Amino acid sequence: MSVYTPVEPAEVATFLRDYAVGELLELKGIADGIENTNYFVTTSGGQFVLTLFERHTQVELDYFLELMVTLANHGLPCPRPIMADDGSHLRRLAQRPAALVERLPGHAISTPSVAQCAAVGEALGRIHRTSRHVHRRRTNERGPAWWQVTADALRGTLDADSMALIDSEIAAHAAFDNGRLPRGVIHADLFRDNALFEGERLTGVIDFYAACNDILLYDVAICLNDWCVGADGDFDDTRGRAFLNAYAHGRPPVASEADALPLMLRAAALRFWLSRLYDFHFPRDGQITHIKDPAHFERILRKRIAAPRWAEDLWST
Repeated sequence: MSVYTPVEPAEVATFLRDYAVGELLELKGIADGIENTNYFVTTSGGQFVLTLFERHTQVELDYFLELMVTLANHGLPCPRPIMADDGSHLRRLAQRPAALVERLPGHAISTPSVAQCAAVGEALGRIHRTSRHVHRRRTNERGPAWWQVTADALRGTLDADSMALIDSEIAAHAAFDNGRLPRGVIHADLFRDNALFEGERLTGVIDFYAACNDILLYDVAICLNDWCVGADGDFDDTRGRAFLNAYAHGRPPVASEADALPLMLRAAALRFWLSRLYDFHFPRDGQITHIKDPAHFERILRKRIAAPRWAEDLWST
């Protein structure tokens, strides 16, 4: 992730004295992502990821860390936060809250196979089922209220057609009754760069720092819009079917979810189109800048509107 708060090796070496992880051998900034400052840390005791949180509150960080510990304790391939000598999972570094978590093996993939999509679907279902053991709650800060605030901030920067599409989508979702849909803890950002593989085997689901309590189907839609599409945004039926069938093994869906999936796919596309537009037009300062193309999710949104029944039909087969 972009390095907003640079730290020196000597600072990190001092920070690590509160952990039983050995001596610092290497420190390397991570360029992917946009929210927090992340480093790969190699010590004489292993490999870790050091995260400096740029904007989250103590309450939010407690939520994230409880979730990660819970999932790891239940055998999910999720990074376990490392406990400091005083029993805490959160310390301070460079005037920022900071956490050290285990670095899982494997690497992100750019073009997922059918088997890899199935592995992610099964893991997401297990995450949704297991996360009921998390007692803290967190509202989705990138939900409909944020959509409207962000749309208003973008007025004057977008063409009339794009702005009209955003406004009409916000109105459509406001009119939809989602009260029948199951809710729980969602990852909210399980893109291809947040899953690690060794061959076809899923070795890690990472970056839980957007996790929150929301509609479970919305999390499914986020994944489908990334894992099961080509570069042009068109769905791949085989990958989509594999993902959904595997997800159902981890967390069986209810009948109302098939009907709601087309609109949830549009909601997921709108959310990430808006966030990418905002990052593009109002970039944050950072030593490493990684801003993703907003047009990709505009294309996906338009395709989801044009072909609304694809995912509903696929899940029903």
